[in-house]
Amino acid sequence: MTDLHRLSIRELTEGLANAKFSSRELTEHYLKRIEKVDAQVKSYVTVTAEQALAQADAADALRQAGGAGVLTGVPIAHKDIFCTQGIKTTAGSKMLDNFISPYDATVVAKGKAAGLVTLGKVNMDEFAMGSTSESSYFGATKNPWALDHVPGGSSGGSAAVVAADLAPFATGTDTGGSIRQPASFCGLTGLKPTYGRVSRYGIIAYASSLDQAGPMARSAEDCAYLMNVMAGHDAKDSTSMDKDVDDYVANLNGTSVKGLRIGIPKQYFNVEGLDADVKARVEESLKKLEEMGATLVEIDLNMTEAYVPTYYLIAPAEASSNLSRYDGVRYGYRCEEPKDLLDLYKRSRSEGFGAEVQRRILIGTYALSAGYYDAYYVKAQKVRRLIQQDFLKAFESVDVIAAPSAPTTAYRIGANLSPVEMYLGDIYTIAVNLAGLPAINAPVGFDKDNLPVGLQLIGNYWSESQLLSVVHQYQQATDWHTKRAAIAEENA
Repeated sequence: MTDLHRLSIRELTEGLANAKFSSRELTEHYLKRIEKVDAQVKSYVTVTAEQALAQADAADALRQAGGAGVLTGVPIAHKDIFCTQGIKTTAGSKMLDNFISPYDATVVAKGKAAGLVTLGKVNMDEFAMGSTSESSYFGATKNPWALDHVPGGSSGGSAAVVAADLAPFATGTDTGGSIRQPASFCGLTGLKPTYGRVSRYGIIAYASSLDQAGPMARSAEDCAYLMNVMAGHDAKDSTSMDKDVDDYVANLNGTSVKGLRIGIPKQYFNVEGLDADVKARVEESLKKLEEMGATLVEIDLNMTEAYVPTYYLIAPAEASSNLSRYDGVRYGYRCEEPKDLLDLYKRSRSEGFGAEVQRRILIGTYALSAGYYDAYYVKAQKVRRLIQQDFLKAFESVDVIAAPSAPTTAYRIGANLSPVEMYLGDIYTIAVNLAGLPAINAPVGFDKDNLPVGLQLIGNYWSESQLLSVVHQYQQATDWHTKRAAIAEENA
């Protein structure tokens, strides 16, 4: 029973169904691994051991009574941006260090209804603003492949727990690449669904028109199991689409790679700063897909240069609005002994928010201010529409679009990238959020330093099944998703 953490989700569900092990045994196994390994990785903000064991016992009782679902008793970790009833929900910030949520996010509630066992809440960039997980109030999470490197962000904790085998799968959120980039940096599969496919209710908001939750796991098959739980309409979220949801697991072989037209944007492969090893691994993966029967089609995405400036006007503007509620009055951090109401507001916010969050609030507030609203925010929204139209035109001639997930592999911790350098690292991911499209990261090899490289496939609206299916078939023909960091090989 020492290798339970090496089992896929399918193997875990079969093992539980066939009584090879109980949910309690499985949960105890993961809790022991967390106790042993997480001091090095620093992925968990809160470990909910007592609650997890109670949920595991309930899952075992349900299974004995014949009422278990497919995933009943399987452990999961939640990004600490999802509200969890009775458990601290921090969004990686001092501002919410004392916040105990009175309710569950819809994604968490759906997980509970499916019988998933919550191991705890994992680290992230503060309020999901960042690409390294270093902006967290609780310190930097380490990349299991190289502990002196970052796991990516903002869902860095979600990527690290799976890559270190401290949870079989995890939830993440993606506002500008925050599922795909950490999945790329940690050698995982991560899916950012179409905007509106997964409920945002109970997710602490960063930029409401861009935020979307999705699964992070080792393989497309593992992600499909979690998507079956997460996806679907929610009346509590006005941006949630009332649209039929596929059975993502059943459809894993539903899209034939043979004849699949994969768009290759020439602008993406000539971006300044694209690492030679990243480019080579991505091109090798596309060659493999071509060998499997796909057709590579060169396309133009002419709005590429507009991605970064457009995103970094719209996202901070929405953040400025969303984060105005943290004022030291209703909930969250409150400064000590304020002199008056203005002092309470100013000090609570300046002491409660970190540097990156403050920077984005200031940018957003400036873009929304009276004299600049039309010149910046309104213009950015018009350009956003052009970016969307650019993709829709491309999808007239191709089925999916391929790109690197990030121009480089994982950065060193403490690399102290300038804000502009960090923002430019999002060049391949942010347009997907601006357009509301689905996209997936798949591991496709390593650079010269043995750091993982990711391929990104972008789909048309509501094509999550297609993306998962293509990556699943690629993963049947390759073994990159099965590679494990040394730290993940340690036994509990």
